[in-house]
Formats: sequence, structure tokens, C-alpha cells
Amino acid sequence: MISNPRQVGAVWPTSRRAVNDLLDLGDFSRARTVLEFGVGAGVYTEGILKRLHPDAKLLAFEVDGGMAREVSRRLGDPKLEVITDSAENAEEYLEGSKADIIVSSLPFTTLPESVREDILDLAPRILAPSGSMLVLQYSPAISAGLLRRFATVKQRLSPINIPPALLFACEDPVKGRA
Repeated sequence: MISNPRQVGAVWPTSRRAVNDLLDLGDFSRARTVLEFGVGAGVYTEGILKRLHPDAKLLAFEVDGGMAREVSRRLGDPKLEVITDSAENAEEYLEGSKADIIVSSLPFTTLPESVREDILDLAPRILAPSGSMLVLQYSPAISAGLLRRFATVKQRLSPINIPPALLFACEDPVKGRA
């Protein structure tokens, strides 16, 4: 966080409780393609893998090559592909398919505006019709951007985290934005 605050959004690792609170907002048992935006240390990655159907795949995006390699090595799950690339390019890795769930812990409030907008515009476009995007943030600033792109945005607080985390479950992409 100190060496690259625009790339790492948390000063402290996300609590297991906040991770579970976010992942509880999605139905991973039915998902076959899940994307993770911002792998970081892999706390969400590990939680997602525990919930995935044996036939599912997780494409996890991390721009920091060292972190990506470490998470891939540590978790070593055949359902996991850690991709050292920006979430902005996720569509290229889907090979024409759609994501059932997108999990994002990207620091949207500190990302450059063009990157933030590109990722937020991409998400509804690559989601399956009944898909959902699950987002963890530490500021409510992203809610307006989510509401412009999704007709349904549920929000809740995960207080057992430093700082408390805001969780969003987004569904039903708004026509014309996706």
C-alpha cells in the first residue's frame, strides 16, 4: 500500500469475516466461470475456490506479477488461472463466454478515472444474463457508478474489518451501458 497506493487499496488485509460476507452475496455452487479483479494476497481467491463447483474455473486478475505468481504457487488449484494483466482486458480471456460472477476488491476510488470507468463499463458486458458482480470497497463513492450500470445494487456493511467494508451485489445490467 505504501509503495503503490493507487494499485493496493487496503492498508490491512481484509478480514476473513468481510471476505465471507462478500462471497455470501453470490451463488458460487452454480457458477462455472468466475472472475476476480484484484487478487492481491489471495484472500478472496482462496475463499472463492472453496465455494466453486468442481467443474468451474476462476480467472483471477492481478497486475503485480510477483503477487500473481505467489498466489498461484501457494494455492495451486487446477480451477485457478492467475492472470498478470489488468481487469480492463478480462474480456479477451473469456474466449466468447460470459462470467457468472465477478468479484472485485479493486480500489476504485484510487484508480485512474479512465481505468475505473473502463472496468465498470466492462463488467455488465461480460456478465451472464443472471450474473452478479460482488464489490468490496472502503468508501461509498463507487455506488453512483454501480447504479448507472446495474438496475439492482444491494449494499451492506461488514463491520468486522479494519476499516469496516462496504459490500455491493450488482445484478441486472442497465440496457445501453453493457
